[in-house]
Amino acid sequence: QVQLVESGGGLVQAGGSLSLSCEVSGTLFRVIAMGWYRQAPGEQRELVATINAGASTNYADSVKGRFTISRDSSWKTVYLQMNSLKPEDTAVYYCNVRAYLDYHHHDEFWGQGTQVTVSS
Repeated sequence: QVQLVESGGGLVQAGGSLSLSCEVSGTLFRVIAMGWYRQAPGEQRELVATINAGASTNYADSVKGRFTISRDSSWKTVYLQMNSLKPEDTAVYYCNVRAYLDYHHHDEFWGQGTQVTVSS
């Protein structure tokens, strides 16, 4: 069974930094992409950043130049380094993994979320 566990959220002042981690347990045949999404109160969940199997990255315009997504070589951990944080970055951050479980079947997995709060 595949599980994702996030860590690293917390409270930080505007302009500060936080680093999120997401550890993947269980067996994945081949990762398609790993990413981070966030959801603020009363808002829809939105993409923050993704990294695909070719190591190409994609960022929301609102975080470009401030956030960096990376992963370890085994595709078991994905990171999000967040710098120059703003109050509007306050949200629950969710880890996401899309992967093949065998040659034919792929699925999508989510972590439980970690709260990031940026005070002004």
